[in-house]
Amino acid sequence: MRVPLSWLREYAAVPADATAEDVMAELVKVGLEEEDVHRPTDDLSGPIVVGQVLSLVKEPQSNGKTINWCSVRVVPEGSDQTLTGDGIAPSGVQGIVCGAHNFVEGDKVVVTLPGAVLPGDFRISPRTTYGHVSAGMIASVRELGIGEDHDGILVLSTLGLDPEVGTDAMELLGLYDEAAEINVTPDRGYCFSLRGVAREYAHATGTAFTDPAAAVVVPPAGGEGYPVRLDDGAPVYGVPGCDRFVARTVRGVDPTRPTPPWMSARLRLAGIRSISLVVDISNYVMLDLGQPLHFYDLDRLSGEIVVRRAAEGETLRTLDDRVRTLDAGDLLITDASGPIGIAGVMGGASTEVTDGTRNVLIESAHFDDVSIGRSRRRHKLPSEASKRFERGVDWHVADIAAQRAVDLLLELSGGTVDDAVTDVGRAPEPRVIELAADFPERLIGRAFSDEQITGTLTDLGATVERVDGAEGGYRVTAPSWRSDLATREDLTEEIIRLLGYDTIPSSLPVAPPGRGLTRVQQQRRRLLNALAAAGLTEVLSYPFVSARANTVFGSPEEGAAVPSVKLANPLSAELGFLRRSVLPGLVELAKRNQSRGFRDLALFEAGAVFLPGDTLGTGSIPPLGIKPDDAVLDALYTGIPDQPQMVAGLFTGHEVAPSAGVPPRAWDWADAVDIVQFMAQVTGVDVVVRQGSHQAFHPGRTAEFSLRSGELLGFAGELHPKVIAAEDLPARTVAFEIDTDVLFDAAADVIVARPLSTYPAATQDVALVVDSAVVAGDVLEALREGAGELLEEVSLFDVYTGQGIEEGRKSLAFALRFRAPDRTLTADEASAARDTAVAVAAARFGAVQR
Repeated sequence: MRVPLSWLREYAAVPADATAEDVMAELVKVGLEEEDVHRPTDDLSGPIVVGQVLSLVKEPQSNGKTINWCSVRVVPEGSDQTLTGDGIAPSGVQGIVCGAHNFVEGDKVVVTLPGAVLPGDFRISPRTTYGHVSAGMIASVRELGIGEDHDGILVLSTLGLDPEVGTDAMELLGLYDEAAEINVTPDRGYCFSLRGVAREYAHATGTAFTDPAAAVVVPPAGGEGYPVRLDDGAPVYGVPGCDRFVARTVRGVDPTRPTPPWMSARLRLAGIRSISLVVDISNYVMLDLGQPLHFYDLDRLSGEIVVRRAAEGETLRTLDDRVRTLDAGDLLITDASGPIGIAGVMGGASTEVTDGTRNVLIESAHFDDVSIGRSRRRHKLPSEASKRFERGVDWHVADIAAQRAVDLLLELSGGTVDDAVTDVGRAPEPRVIELAADFPERLIGRAFSDEQITGTLTDLGATVERVDGAEGGYRVTAPSWRSDLATREDLTEEIIRLLGYDTIPSSLPVAPPGRGLTRVQQQRRRLLNALAAAGLTEVLSYPFVSARANTVFGSPEEGAAVPSVKLANPLSAELGFLRRSVLPGLVELAKRNQSRGFRDLALFEAGAVFLPGDTLGTGSIPPLGIKPDDAVLDALYTGIPDQPQMVAGLFTGHEVAPSAGVPPRAWDWADAVDIVQFMAQVTGVDVVVRQGSHQAFHPGRTAEFSLRSGELLGFAGELHPKVIAAEDLPARTVAFEIDTDVLFDAAADVIVARPLSTYPAATQDVALVVDSAVVAGDVLEALREGAGELLEEVSLFDVYTGQGIEEGRKSLAFALRFRAPDRTLTADEASAARDTAVAVAAARFGAVQR
């Protein structure tokens, strides 16, 4: 919103020497954001005066062009007024060459004299051209920077002006004025008007405010005004699209009269192009009071105006000369011929006011903000009117704005106004808010006196009544122009906004003693730090994935049902679900890094996944302002999906990149298994590793991890070739994913290290022949169980099939290390423990010692 200072001074006590920067500094105090300053004198400087053409001689040139050699008086004849400067004649008559032909002798024009600077850093100086010394320039509106017309120079009589020769043309045209541009947030729509900004300036400075609406005398509604009917019996968006429509008729206007310079100058500074007198009056009133208006050519209307929703297949040619197909949600202004405008957005071309218009119907209506906003977005048709309607317009100013437009039309374009006034609709119930006396202090953290509360709310335009009782309080009726005030929190925010946010005390909170990280937080931090220290890079990805990603990564079994949480308003149609696995996000990050040349990656991410149960969500949303009971809360909690915390990793390329003298080593499935075992060691959890199966992993290179109790932890290994091909990942990409909720539940609160024995270890190797189908990990566990307390470590170091081993059988070689804490073991003790371990493996799996 651009705010011309001369306009603002009519309604607020802005100091005469205040600049746009000063005004913005004050408005920032009440929450409006400063944007820019618009000052014509930054690009334009004098001397620029009113001149009168004394003589005009047309001189054809050899190039086919005809120029005018003009004598122009710039100082009144016989006056003691003087203009000084290089190239300015003491006689007050300048010789000027001009190529335009839209003026005659005697016309008064704008003359830029030597020393003047025009927009674009165009400096005026005497110069020889077409055989004459031209000492100045007769300017067009485009050269002055006040319009786009460049067909001819600016003749002041076309603006209805007859100033004295030598008058300062910059002052005459309002070029000394300046505007402060502010950013208006969506909840402060009333500030899209000088009325609203002036009120805020008065709040910020404590100066007087003059409400322009209070100065307008509005006649009572009645008589045979133009017929209007509101027909929105089944509102699309819950409330009627139009709840007030004021219509006024002015006859015998002359729309060809020029817009006065004071009005066009203010509109220009406010960022609106001057078009014609009637349109300019409509825009001027909108900027002044915040109420958009629309003017119809009365003689082109047919029958009663009806405000209704669009019907199937209806179209409308709007003022921008485009035919638009209407939607059932569009609110229309119609007459007997059909649609003549999209309400609050743009009018139709069939009833447009033109130079031939003599009778005008003024529309000043109040429309539902949601309806207007959706029509504007639907048709991609932003307008100054829709910008205001979709943020909320004062219901009570409609008749005032219509009367203001009537007054300006009568003053500037002539004509007469019909006595009858059309005003249909019903006033909305005023919004009353209960505010406890101590609530502002409890919310803000500072004390407020009764005078501060009632004073600031009254300054806002609210009506404040004190409520008697033990606690006391206030009953506040919000002003009609503040549709954003609905709760006690809104009122409290307004109180502190006007008193100053800088009055809120600041203090550092004191942390209560005895608190710190929870057990799970400590374990999570320890685990993630360990992974980073091991050389992995932590990343964060979006939790939004495709249905295919959830199907592939969200369940080990191919073809199994994979229920997922679907987003109601996804960022894109392809990412419409919450993830069931962290791996899809890592895959996308790996692909992005691969495309940018980073091929050796070791990534990990910790985060939640979302696993819906039988119930998802609730049938209804509890009302605001009331604490739900236990049954409602239980239903809400039941509808929330389970969200276990997971850690996943993904590896591509090389662990050791190729370099001189260093052989490369690519990541393989064993690295993923080792990382998971490392995570188990960090948390002190004993895990079981066995051959696993997961549809996203390679069928022969997948490890499954579980606790000794049998609870599943997760998977690690090489991704399935089909997944690698579908995602365009490098061959042999490996990954892991572990449920850290399960891992941390099994972890000890404190990991106690065993004392180191000073006695030597006794190592025994054993090779066992078992069926090929027997899992080596199961045999290892049997040996561990049978060896007893003396066993310190057991590991598989060889698997052999071939000569000497029967078909369908395999040899597993294990190294068993025994140690006693209090003595040196004898060979017989170590052998006895080994034999006991072998016996358990033989009994359980039919193992035969080689």
